[in-house]
Amino acid sequence: MRRYSVPILLMVFVLIVAALPALAQEPVELHITWYNDGNEGEVLRDLLDRFEAANPGITVVIDEVPYADLHTILQAQVEAGEAPDMARITFPNRFFGHYLDLTPYVADPQYWIDNVPAAVLGSLRDSEDDTGIYGYPTQFTVTGPFINATLFEQAGVEIPADDATWEEWVDAATEVAETLSDSEMPIYPVAIDRSGHRFWGPSLSNCATYVNEDGTFTIDTPGFRQTAQMVLDWHNNGLMPADIWAGSAGNYVPAAPYFISGQLVLYMAGNWQIGSFAQSIGDAFDWRAIPNPAGECGATGVPGGALVVGFAGTRHPEEVGRLMDYLFSEPVIEEFSIRTSFLPGHLGLIERGVAYEANNEALNVFAAMIPDLMPEAYTLQYHPQGPDLNIAIRDRLSQVIAGEMTLDEAIGRIQADMDALFAR
Repeated sequence: MRRYSVPILLMVFVLIVAALPALAQEPVELHITWYNDGNEGEVLRDLLDRFEAANPGITVVIDEVPYADLHTILQAQVEAGEAPDMARITFPNRFFGHYLDLTPYVADPQYWIDNVPAAVLGSLRDSEDDTGIYGYPTQFTVTGPFINATLFEQAGVEIPADDATWEEWVDAATEVAETLSDSEMPIYPVAIDRSGHRFWGPSLSNCATYVNEDGTFTIDTPGFRQTAQMVLDWHNNGLMPADIWAGSAGNYVPAAPYFISGQLVLYMAGNWQIGSFAQSIGDAFDWRAIPNPAGECGATGVPGGALVVGFAGTRHPEEVGRLMDYLFSEPVIEEFSIRTSFLPGHLGLIERGVAYEANNEALNVFAAMIPDLMPEAYTLQYHPQGPDLNIAIRDRLSQVIAGEMTLDEAIGRIQADMDALFAR
């Protein structure tokens, strides 16, 4: 057996200890899966460049994917044990149990608890006993309408008051369209994105209720029928372009191209369109955000937005925590919000207010809606089966519009779709 002298062993030990800092500083590459609504990917890259400059040895790669494919791609990666370090998501319930609890890795967990909306924190937890911190909102969104104010002016039609009903708004928009439309450029009074999520706000305003005490759903209410019939009438009477709902299948379809082209008077969408409109419309016409039209039970949009989460499979949880702390710091969130024209998902900033460099009026119209959002709007947004309800409403109403089934049949099918989820 070979014997080593004590000095040699000590020298070996010293060399190993001296090498540990170098080993600890091995370059770390983090990957974040990301989708874009507008310019936020460019803003994120700029912010990450600054983070990398302040944190030598850490690089962050943005893996951009189309939104339509986002959750399918992530689902396959998660199931294969190959999830990215981080991702921007909108359906938090898809990945329960796979998120990284940031609590041990962020500098001040209480800061996160104080500034991430409680409903958002809860949306990432898979049980009532779970107290983990798993991510933050990149932005807060609210559904609501826009109008082409120039068309109102050209038609000589008065813009309705802020507390006007859906019927009053559509009547006024119809008068505008009938006054200005011609064969060369048809103008449509109203359109709503092909999305059950967009449908929720008007239906809640019309007194629809969805979620029972046990978490199951009831679809057939007078408010649901009234709102569904309203959307059907928009199509049957030629008030809305048919191809958005009847000419599409399988995915969310926005009506934004019609609004951007100046062919739409009233467009039901949400504040995430503001940045795109500012770039695409420019000075072509005067567009405005308006408060949500009222129904018998009030006026409400639906909250939403995107969340950045870490995944538990990351090999670099400390670095993920450091990056999350940076991205959710108040100055960084504020800059991200200003440059992307998004409402901040940070309670401190929402309370203090953000002075946007552009589109300040439109953004503040949506910000003013937040205190008045109905409780069930939050319940729907963060219900584990909320995304399924969104899809069921979207697809079944599309079938009614396309003449493939009656409204009664669609309501029955939506109810059956939701019941089947709870029977599994």
